[in-house]
Amino acid sequence: MRMVSTFGIEEEFLLMDASTGFPTGAQVTRALISPEHGAFTSSAELLDAQVESSTRVCTTREEALDALLGFRARLAEAAASAGVRVAATGAAPRIAEGPPVLNSSDRYQRMGILTGAVAHEQYVNGTHIHVGIPSRDTGVRVLNGIRPWLALLGAVAANSPYWRGQDSSFASWRMVHYRRWSVQGCPPLFADAQDYARRLESLLATDVVLDAGHVGWAARLSDTFPTVEVRIADAQLQARDSLLLATLVRALVDTLASAGPAVPAAVPDPELLDVGLWQAARFGMSGNLVSHPGGSVPAADHLSALLDYVAPALEDAGDREYAAAGVARVLAGGTGAERQRAAFRSGGYAGLADLYTRSLSAE
Repeated sequence: MRMVSTFGIEEEFLLMDASTGFPTGAQVTRALISPEHGAFTSSAELLDAQVESSTRVCTTREEALDALLGFRARLAEAAASAGVRVAATGAAPRIAEGPPVLNSSDRYQRMGILTGAVAHEQYVNGTHIHVGIPSRDTGVRVLNGIRPWLALLGAVAANSPYWRGQDSSFASWRMVHYRRWSVQGCPPLFADAQDYARRLESLLATDVVLDAGHVGWAARLSDTFPTVEVRIADAQLQARDSLLLATLVRALVDTLASAGPAVPAAVPDPELLDVGLWQAARFGMSGNLVSHPGGSVPAADHLSALLDYVAPALEDAGDREYAAAGVARVLAGGTGAERQRAAFRSGGYAGLADLYTRSLSAE
């Protein structure tokens, strides 16, 4: 039986004006501090209209779900008290003209100055999954192996179809937006942890990467925790959407970590990895996804292949039935992007806002 790793989940949310639906800043972070609920913490994000939650280190999905639901309930309460609404979406459907209010911290102010109009449109929110690793060399092995699966994870998690008042035609506009940052996309192939450190230092020596947190690869080694951090996913509508993603990512990390030190025999071409991310952003789970060494396969087939690949790790964690049921739910009911489009067709922007509200309190 392989080791089952610990994990954590970070979720980002957008605050919206209750009458206009535009992103708005509100002093809710202080109200989210909860000494009696040790399962999560909260913090501000780049924009004043964003808030982030982080679960504590979790061993089981039950622990993680308790933390996710606990924070979402407290966020809903704090937002209601402040007269704003919460959107669990990867991108703001509508934004006001003019630059946003940035977080007042020195780091975020410097980031805003450096990135200019890119930061001015950073009305995007993600879900980040941390999985514990015994060493950074193991983490590098995981990063090397996870590269061909990142587009699929992004497709499953696609939840940002609307941007600037219209349907973007993309399932994940957030993934497209992130292509504009200085360091983004799939991580490169690394020889070992020393190579990772050397190349990170080279990036930090430039004047366009402020710190390790500014390295926006879709998966990276955390500079704060002994984890691999998978950052490809949009913010998720429901807690169970985030939890499904976390079970799949943990199983994938555990599978790759136990595979041995050798570099994968078939190394995907970087241009295929890059176009695969664009394809996943465009179509989500409703079209094809790039396969390796080339060509495209139906997204559902690729997801089935992932379940088969990580089946032993899911079994060891007690997550196999949960993951299978969650995947079946996504294939039958659609990704968040598809559910947002259905809500908009039936109720316009008011329907979208109602979907966000319902989803925040749903398991």
